[in-house]
Amino acid sequence: MNFKNEKVLIIGHTGFKGSWLASWLSLYDAKIYGISKFSINMSFNYKSTNIKKKLVKEYNFDLRNFHKLNKVVNQIKPKYIFFLAAQSLVGESYKQPKSTWTINLLGALNFFEVVKNISFKSNIVVVTSDKCYLNIKKKNGYKEEDILGGTDPYSASKASVEILYKSYFESFFKYKKNINSGTARAGNVIGGGDLSENRIVPDVIKSWKKNTKLDLRNPFSTRPWQHVLEPLGGYLKFAKYLNKGKFNGESFNFGPSIKNSTTVKKLIIEMSKYLNHFKYSVTNKKKFHEHKLLQLNCQKAKKKLKWKPRLNFKETVSFTTDWYIEKFKNKKKDMREFNIRQIEKFIKYN
Repeated sequence: MNFKNEKVLIIGHTGFKGSWLASWLSLYDAKIYGISKFSINMSFNYKSTNIKKKLVKEYNFDLRNFHKLNKVVNQIKPKYIFFLAAQSLVGESYKQPKSTWTINLLGALNFFEVVKNISFKSNIVVVTSDKCYLNIKKKNGYKEEDILGGTDPYSASKASVEILYKSYFESFFKYKKNINSGTARAGNVIGGGDLSENRIVPDVIKSWKKNTKLDLRNPFSTRPWQHVLEPLGGYLKFAKYLNKGKFNGESFNFGPSIKNSTTVKKLIIEMSKYLNHFKYSVTNKKKFHEHKLLQLNCQKAKKKLKWKPRLNFKETVSFTTDWYIEKFKNKKKDMREFNIRQIEKFIKYN
């Protein structure tokens, strides 16, 4: 994929996915710009990689500020835009439902209003979530045409962004020759540099570092574990197809093989093989409601984009734990080169 010297804007570049995407694009010598509200979402990966040195420029403001967003996007005139900005934690959405809704929905609304009026050519990937689907515990996975929905504030807001996008595409975007766009729906991602609250891998790492016992909730909940690089590879492929004028207005799922779908407990057992002296126990305490089964059907992406998952479950866990072990050997270590090595290694997997 050739992004060399192309202007790329990552909206949400300080987040977990966004900062990994910036690292990957730096490998291609892209001209990277970033927009984020640092106080809302600044991941441990962003802080650990010093990726801002590889950016042409980054902007710190809230997407609910329409005039600022409009000004910056039209100043940059990016050929590619990856929209990843969100309040992305289910637990936080229960604590702060109003801000979750306004950040996710009004932020997207402002962005679509900006895109509607741009005069330059741009290829836009809007990232939502596997949680945008109405969860009916479908064992063979949700397809792109399945019903959207969501009960918790986060899931409902992401489903609403999908509906909002479709409205803007059908009403405006598809009539503009300079805009190619689509949405990407990814499953549960893990990887180095995530220390968010109430997420299983960060919880494991924090307990391991503090040498405390982790209280494990929902040990038999099944999750489609995939490394963060899996969907990012899909987003990059999708963007290149959009630039060729293909799949405009479409949505794609990016999830792991069904073999990677396993229980929280099995994930813990696999991680503990790498993390010396890690201890856990099962608790009956539940801080908030979580669905027990989430699985995406990714046949469309495999057929049309020639995309497929690269890592099996054990490789996914190994990539993830290797990052934290390397980082905590020296907390001050700049992890950008380690990220690049993991990306290069990942690309070589068939």
